[in-house]
Amino acid sequence: MGKQLNELQNQKIDRQEIFLGRQPILDVRQEIMGYELLFRSSDCNRSTYDSQNFASASVISNALTNFGLHEVLGNKVGFINITEDVLLSETIELLPREYIVLELLETMPFNEVNEARARTLKAQGFRLALDDHTYSSTNAAFYQFVDIIKINLLETTSEDCREMVQKLKQFPVVLLAECVETMEQFEECQELGFELFQGYFFARPIVLKRKAPDTSKIGMLKLLESLRGDMDIDDIEAIFRTYPDLSYNLIKLVNSVNVGLREKIKNLRHAIMILGLDKLRRWTQLAIYACAASGGINNPLLEMAAVRGRFMEYLTMLRHGVPRNNEAVDESFLAGIMSLMDILFETSMEQILQELNMSDAVTEALLNRGGELGELLALAETLEQVNFGEVQTLVEATDIPLDRLLDAQLDAYKWRSSMEVAEG
Repeated sequence: MGKQLNELQNQKIDRQEIFLGRQPILDVRQEIMGYELLFRSSDCNRSTYDSQNFASASVISNALTNFGLHEVLGNKVGFINITEDVLLSETIELLPREYIVLELLETMPFNEVNEARARTLKAQGFRLALDDHTYSSTNAAFYQFVDIIKINLLETTSEDCREMVQKLKQFPVVLLAECVETMEQFEECQELGFELFQGYFFARPIVLKRKAPDTSKIGMLKLLESLRGDMDIDDIEAIFRTYPDLSYNLIKLVNSVNVGLREKIKNLRHAIMILGLDKLRRWTQLAIYACAASGGINNPLLEMAAVRGRFMEYLTMLRHGVPRNNEAVDESFLAGIMSLMDILFETSMEQILQELNMSDAVTEALLNRGGELGELLALAETLEQVNFGEVQTLVEATDIPLDRLLDAQLDAYKWRSSMEVAEG
């Protein structure tokens, strides 16, 4: 690299602002039991989109990776709008069923195909809701197995609402009143038998915002191609190793899909194995469709992160005399590629690590430059800054000959260059 890190930080970095709306849903005690997650294209508290499919896919993709479900929901339930196309796709099965309510949009036809798919998801453990619903006796089959029916008070007269509630009481459903704007409406809905409530009377939606580097479209397409083929895990891991932004999203995804995961993530291969290839393929399709990927790996900080990872794994191989697929080597690579995510996401490393279930060794290296990984990371950073006085001190501390250190740096540059040629 040969450039100071602060010079890179001052360059214009390609970042996209990611937005997600969140409105609380309350019970009869006015306590929050969940949140509806809403598509937002800006920090203005409204949604603008050309396709409901795009909006639905974007909410799922952003919640799983860019924000992380646990960070968005805490220990509450998330309500997500689902179109017919998303309902019938495999990507929906990425969501952790115990934390998600699938809201079937009012535009969805209640036909046999959709009913069969909804029943399958219900059997898998998902809860189902009918959004902005108007009662019809022809929908009785759905009323038998859905969990929640949402009635929009702004689009329903008091008389029609009362009549619908009476007809729906014969079914095992929970009623949710949408667009509750006054205390009088809340009390009236309570008397009618509504158990859940949502609306401006309680809270307007808030818009969550996060900055993220544009995810590599080339990397996503390569990943999808690999997953459609023989699905060799070595090839899949190699793609993630080339694109640090994808690696970050992978680890976020593992934590979102496996809420409450106790096993700490050791390396990229470990994360892939925890997630499973089927879920990885579904996420890749979803992310591409949701336009979450754009541009190539032209961000100099991402390039530096990739080179750091390769450099650190080379040194670990050298110090311990182990092959490249060794667990300690993989952990070194992971520490290297994660080391610049705080700058890329304009947030603290402490905050990033709170959202990720990383191994103790990687966490200590990233936070405090502690442990063996921390020593190697400090060495990589110092070498990048061409601070040879301090490099010599670190060389003596790590007992790595200077010529082997330069070999490692050259190997990392050649590897990164070979990736650029492959992309071209």
